[in-house]
Formats: sequence, structure tokens, C-alpha cells
Amino acid sequence: MLEMKVPSPGESITEVEIAEWLVQDGDYVEKDQAIAEVDSDKATLELPAEASGIITLKAEEGDAVAVGAVVCLIDTTAAKPEGASANTDTPSAEKQPAKAAAIQTPPVTKESYATGTPSPAAKKILDEKSIASTSVSGTGRDGRITKHDALNAVPSMGSVGAKARGESRTKLSMLRRKVAERLVDAKNETAMLTTFNEADMAPIFAVRNAHKDAFFEKHGVKLGFMSFFTKAVVRALGLFPDVNSMMDGDYKIAYDYCDISVAVSGPKGLMVPVVRNAENLSFSGIEKEIGRLAVRARDGKITVDDMTGGTFTISNGGVFGSMLSTPIINPPQSGILGMHNIIERPVAINGKVEIRPMMYLALSYDHRIIDGKESVGFLVAVKEALEDPLTHLMDGDVKKAFEL
Repeated sequence: MLEMKVPSPGESITEVEIAEWLVQDGDYVEKDQAIAEVDSDKATLELPAEASGIITLKAEEGDAVAVGAVVCLIDTTAAKPEGASANTDTPSAEKQPAKAAAIQTPPVTKESYATGTPSPAAKKILDEKSIASTSVSGTGRDGRITKHDALNAVPSMGSVGAKARGESRTKLSMLRRKVAERLVDAKNETAMLTTFNEADMAPIFAVRNAHKDAFFEKHGVKLGFMSFFTKAVVRALGLFPDVNSMMDGDYKIAYDYCDISVAVSGPKGLMVPVVRNAENLSFSGIEKEIGRLAVRARDGKITVDDMTGGTFTISNGGVFGSMLSTPIINPPQSGILGMHNIIERPVAINGKVEIRPMMYLALSYDHRIIDGKESVGFLVAVKEALEDPLTHLMDGDVKKAFEL
């Protein structure tokens, strides 16, 4: 009998939470099959089976389990049931669709998740609510009833045509709880202020429109705004190094490199992966790295290492339509730049009113370590680079900067 223990997702993490079991107690599992999703305070990870056999679950969904604790047992001596297949999309199954389709087995009489059987945690909740599992539609794998389904299930009011009224109480994931804790800490433990400016994005629009097709053809990635913003931030951090530092008690820690945290939205909430040594990356290098990290975040494959560290953060609320915001510092960093949506607005250009694509910029900073002069100067430096990228970000040579 193999005891499966919770592996350490990363340094300083002492416990995880069982977010969802992907198998049922008593199922036959294959080695390396994903059997559960576990939340840490930094990421959500899949837990793969360490061997093939019959599984016995030792923890329920929502349980907090210490790193190194036993979460399930696998009977490695058990033979694979005739005609049974693991309830997962494994690479081996994907590679042999013809063989799998050729095997015809008689209907299995044992009730499965597909027939509406709730998980142990879901069954307990439904019993407490006096709700029959047959009245609940499962949203889990193969139609199973998950703990989330049970929490959201509402008892029938008994009135024909009456609209059901109810409420649900769902425990926040460990990741979301940690994010909430860090945000409150940032508000309570820093002297946070926000300064604003605006940038005329017309020069960047002109450069992108002229070279985006050649850029994509050469590098296989689109030329977005994030590479311009990252380049502009790296330049400004070099001019105002206090913004690229952080407090450690009575000491200031300054960095001679720029590890830029980029806030991206994932299925489990906000993720902030880090673009390492951004000062050494080209436009194409930045776009490729941000794209890689964004895909990993959306696919739930982001790791603790991907999000550890970072000396400054860029948050792009503009993709969601935000006009203006005061972003919260990502501790222990001292600054965060907020990007917003680009709106055509009338502005005065050389004494004349013109319509330009304008974006508001917001820099939130820790006033304990960054003075007003540095914060305003930093934001002005970002504005200058965005409004004249050819001079400040490309050394006067667009094709060389874009590696065309």
C-alpha cells in the first residue's frame, strides 16, 4: 500500500488545501494521472498519482493538509478492473484513440459520477440541506456533483412558478485568502501614495502599425503595448533607482537588475508572474516571455518560482476597460505602475486642439522610501519614453530595436 504525501510546492509553504478531487474513492488510477487540484497560498497545482492502483482518499475537499501529510493510499497490488479506464485525459490515452475505441465493454452497473453521484464533501452538504442529489446538476468531470454544486444548491420552495431565492457560503481558496492578506498588509504597513500622469499613445500606434506585420512574421508573436511599457519602466528605473528598491526593517535594499512582475488574470484569480532581467531583453524577448507566462497562468500551470521575486510591478487594467485606478503595491516592492484604457480625447498640441489616443498612468509608491520628486520624475520618464519611443527606447533605429 503506497502512502501519497503532499509534496512541497515551494519554499516557505507549510500547508495546502484540497481544492478538488479529480477521482472518486475506490477508483483505479494510473501512474502520473492527475488525481487532485491543491491550492497553496501562491498557486494552484495538480497532484499526480505516484503509482497505478486502487485509491483510497484520506482528505476531503476543502481540508487544509500539512506538507508531508498523507492525503491518499494507493493499493499497488490491485489489478486493473477489466474494461476500466482512468477518469482522465492522459497523454497515453490521447495517443491511442483507435485502440480505446475498439475495446467494447458491457455497461458497468456501479454508479459513477456521471450518474450524479456527489463527492463525499458534496454529499455531506446536500444531506445537511435535505436536498436529493437527483435534483442537482453536476458541473464536475463527467457530470459529477462537486462541493461547489452542493453549496450553490437551493431547496425547492414548493411553489409552482415561484422564483427560488437563496444564498451560498463558499470558502475562499488559499490563494485568494493569501492575496487578500497581502493587499491588506500593503495598505496597513506602507505609506502608500499614488501620482498620476497621461501619455499620448499616437507615436506608439504609428510605430506598431508600420512594423507589426513584419514583427509577427519575424518573431511569431504580436507586437503589443507591454513591451513598450516594460522598456519604458526599465529606463525609468535606471534614472530613479529608489523606485527599484524595497524596505527591510531599517534598511533599504536596492537592485541593479529589473525583475518586472506583470499582473495577469487567471482562472484562479490575479496572478503576478515575473519577467526576469527585463533590462537585458529585446522587444521580441519581452513579448515572448509575457506571452509564455500569461498562457501558463490561464492554463493553471503557473508555478511558485514563476511568481517569486520581482522588483517592480506593471498592472494593465485597461484591458478590462479601466479608465483610472489607484493600484495597490505588490509587497515587499515599493512601486506599481497602472496602465489604463486608451481613449481618443481632445488635447492641446502646439496651441491647437487635436484628437489623440490618450492613456492615464498611475504610479502607487511607498513614501517611506520614495520621495515625491522621485515618484513624479519616474512617471514623467515613463511618459517621455512612450511619447517618443524612437529616441528613448530604440536609439533612433526601429528595425534594429525590433530585430527586423
